[in-house]
Amino acid sequence: MAARVLAAPPAGSDLKPVIGDPGIPLVGSTLRAMRHPFELSRERYEQFGPVSWSWLLGQRAVTVQGPEAAEAVLVNRDKAFANGPAWGFFIGPFFTRGIMLLDFEEHLHHRRIMQQAFTRKRLQSYQETLAPSIGKGLDAWVPGRGFKVYDHVKQLTLDLATDVFMGVDLDRAEADRINGAFVDAVRAGTAYVRFPVPGLRWQKGLRARRTLEDFFRTHLPAKRRDGGDDLFAALCAAETDDGHRFTDEDVVNHMIFALMAAHDTTTITLTTMAYYLAKYPEWQERLRDESLALGRPVLDHADLDAMTGIDAAMKEALRLVSPVPALPRKAVKDTEVLGFHIPAGTTVVVPQLTNHRMESIWADPDRFDPSRFSPERREDKAHKYAWSPFGGGAHKCIGLHFAGMQVKSVMHQWLLRYRWSVPGRYTWPLDTTSLPSPKDGLPVHLERL
Repeated sequence: MAARVLAAPPAGSDLKPVIGDPGIPLVGSTLRAMRHPFELSRERYEQFGPVSWSWLLGQRAVTVQGPEAAEAVLVNRDKAFANGPAWGFFIGPFFTRGIMLLDFEEHLHHRRIMQQAFTRKRLQSYQETLAPSIGKGLDAWVPGRGFKVYDHVKQLTLDLATDVFMGVDLDRAEADRINGAFVDAVRAGTAYVRFPVPGLRWQKGLRARRTLEDFFRTHLPAKRRDGGDDLFAALCAAETDDGHRFTDEDVVNHMIFALMAAHDTTTITLTTMAYYLAKYPEWQERLRDESLALGRPVLDHADLDAMTGIDAAMKEALRLVSPVPALPRKAVKDTEVLGFHIPAGTTVVVPQLTNHRMESIWADPDRFDPSRFSPERREDKAHKYAWSPFGGGAHKCIGLHFAGMQVKSVMHQWLLRYRWSVPGRYTWPLDTTSLPSPKDGLPVHLERL
């Protein structure tokens, strides 16, 4: 299809027009972007360069590739890009007024309150809560062939999130109900039919949102009354120096978003690590030796920096499969990216999933190689935004330190309990139509040590 200009730059400006193509009528590039993101991104970069446009889920969207473009959009120095209108299109009805959907002064106000739930003291408390729950969850796994890693890790991370974030014990039926609601809410964001047709993703997402609201509102009065060491209690009690606190509605909105972010993204990271450590058993043994050398069954907060092997493998997993595959923004005024004219109202997408595999930044970018993060190589230092799975700028993930702590804590105990493998020719079927996950659940041969 012939290239077309998105919009003519203002007369007399030195800006270049964004070129691209609309793709298939109505559908645009949606199907290929979801099913073959790596191939599509490389084709478009070769054809159009780092900034191009196409139709995506029924709207014109400009995709910006490469770390320089990512920095321009995410740092957002002239406040030209807003999160709320962009994310709202995808997940707004399901994650209403989560921290990621707020902008500018309102976002800063909520973030200042929310940061009190992620202080060093709070993180240490969360880690103490994590350790026994991780052990209990891992000990319940049944070794054997065909062990579905994704399903078991997702259940584990939900259990951990409810322990650490809510301080509430759920029976298996209730845990499964809440887990299912989160799955439906997340998948609704990439629905083709974006109105409530019974049985389709959008309608399931709306129903899931009601389930989650009812769940948190039921537990909120007791949490306000009794407090605790969990995130729920922290958000109920958090207060700025000038006396501002969250309303009940704020707490519910932030808890729904935080619990989704905490367990979905961690599930993807741990599953990706498990896949590549099964494919590359020499790395699995190397990390196991590191954990054995520590001489402790669980990690203390002070141990986190010492787990350099797990840290490098985690970073490489986040590079190869970014849990949040794309970061959308909406231009609230005319602006530019790398000298290209971006008109007000345009949706701009930073594709983390594919940006992390650019050949100009990474050696052999599709290969699992944690040593690229070693002090001797540090390929991620090629540019500040070469590796940015947690985003950047004012909206950089507020829970990134908690995420790293949780992943390292789980993987340490996992390595000490089990060895796992996959057949030599196995390649996982990665589903990228929503948040990335293996279509087959990642079946492995799990052996207890």
